Amino acid sequence: FSDPSETIKWKDINHTDVHGLPCIEKIVSSVEDTPEPINTSVVGTIPEWINGSFLRNGPGKFEIGNQKFNHWFDGMALLHQFKIFNGQVTYKSRFLSSGSYQANKEHNRIAVSEFGTVTMPDPCKNVFQRFLSRFELPKPTDNANVSFVTYKGDYYVSTETNVMHKVDPETLETIKKVDWSKFIAVNGATAHPHSEPDGTTYNMGNSYTTKGAYYNIIRVPPTKKTAEETLEGATVLCSIPAVDKTKPSYYHSFAMSENYVVFIEQPIKMDLLKIVTGKLTGKSISDGFSWNPKLNTIFHLIDKQTGKVSPIKYLAKPLSTFHQINAYEKDGFLIMDMCASDDGQAIANYNIQNLRKSGEALDEVYNTLCRVFPWRFVLPLSIDHDTPYGKNLNLPDSTATSIRIAKNKVFCTHEDLHGEDLHQYGGLEFPQINYGKYNTHPYRYFYGCGFRHLVGDTLIKMDLHGKNMKVWEEPGLYPSEPVFVPSPDATKEDDGVILSVVITPNKDKSTFLLVLDAKTFEEVGRAVVPVNIPYGFHGTFNATV
Repeated sequence: FSDPSETIKWKDINHTDVHGLPCIEKIVSSVEDTPEPINTSVVGTIPEWINGSFLRNGPGKFEIGNQKFNHWFDGMALLHQFKIFNGQVTYKSRFLSSGSYQANKEHNRIAVSEFGTVTMPDPCKNVFQRFLSRFELPKPTDNANVSFVTYKGDYYVSTETNVMHKVDPETLETIKKVDWSKFIAVNGATAHPHSEPDGTTYNMGNSYTTKGAYYNIIRVPPTKKTAEETLEGATVLCSIPAVDKTKPSYYHSFAMSENYVVFIEQPIKMDLLKIVTGKLTGKSISDGFSWNPKLNTIFHLIDKQTGKVSPIKYLAKPLSTFHQINAYEKDGFLIMDMCASDDGQAIANYNIQNLRKSGEALDEVYNTLCRVFPWRFVLPLSIDHDTPYGKNLNLPDSTATSIRIAKNKVFCTHEDLHGEDLHQYGGLEFPQINYGKYNTHPYRYFYGCGFRHLVGDTLIKMDLHGKNMKVWEEPGLYPSEPVFVPSPDATKEDDGVILSVVITPNKDKSTFLLVLDAKTFEEVGRAVVPVNIPYGFHGTFNATV
């Protein structure tokens, strides 16, 4: 993937080796779905003001017939609903009825290629047909297993291809397949859109043209004109050409402040030629990804009103980021907080064989992974001919720096949004904030998972005043992304609860929904589910109005 000496240098600085990690293979074991609601056993109390559904998405089936998927991102999407009402919780789950899922079921083999798994030619075809099928372009998967998102008030499940599925949050049934490319000229979109208070939604997606690859900023209007409509009215706000036409950067999300969308062009590259010839060469999409630590990261600022891209390019050292925390503007600066690391090789290590390892082999996988930490960049917005060169332009209230190095180039370094104590928890990922009230505004708290294992094994609340943290942990338990739900009479930023699904790989059928008081970070209650649930990715809370 890259020069190993780079990794070792980096590793020595950032973490010590870990030994004796417990095996967690059960978190990638296939399960059956539970389409009819079942009761859970409540321990402690679930506050009665919580009224709605906690919706979660993630992989739930890791083999089809006798063929196994290779990568964690490949598993068939399983949608979960924890319905909370009157201090009680019911659970249901349903496999997403995607084209991939149906084709796999029908053929009893992996019939559609996924991120890390190439489909083999159909054994029922003759030799010539099988030979020809190797020259077909890979069909994008519609296995939307990453997140639940909303557009125009409707719920969709999403991955990063051109296809999403509109789903009923009550029944979890698939209502309709929605293809971005039927509305705007893009070949896909991220599973992490940003929304404004009025419901206007922004996203990003690539387009591949004869002139090369472009990154597109997408805007979707806030409301529907008819009950049936989906992405009608979506527009491309602007298109940014990739620096390397045939090797665009991979991005999982982007940042948004009140007036800007920030696209982070990071040195994780997708080799388009490798990807489109994958069927011929037997290589998966993930084989087309590579990390190039010789390239800088570029922050592109796009004005949300005009769609104009700022001529100023903000550069940073090579970094890898999957999830943004928050971004806002203050006193002529754009403050951008993200979970990031110095190394972009992580994605390849999350193949299923690695997650199923035990003993020294498991320790070795963990020890070669980069740790991810919360970082802050501060970008000066007003750069003109009077702006000095070679001098830090940032205010002293952050250790992040910005130095003008050329007419339209500013080089930025980050501030760590944590103290030394976060190192012992293995860094932090799956960040969440009080999004409804504080996204694009100055804020004080964020929440995430600590990573002393290949998946989250603690929950962390970070207070940016003093960079102090509170931690929830129990040995042998693996909490997933913490989602903040504000209390009805909230006056403070952390008035509310944190919801997290906790996986128990070494204890059968004892997964539970955990409810923490967001202020104290103490447990108030849990709802134990009498079925096994694999570790999922992202979720959202759908309040009942």
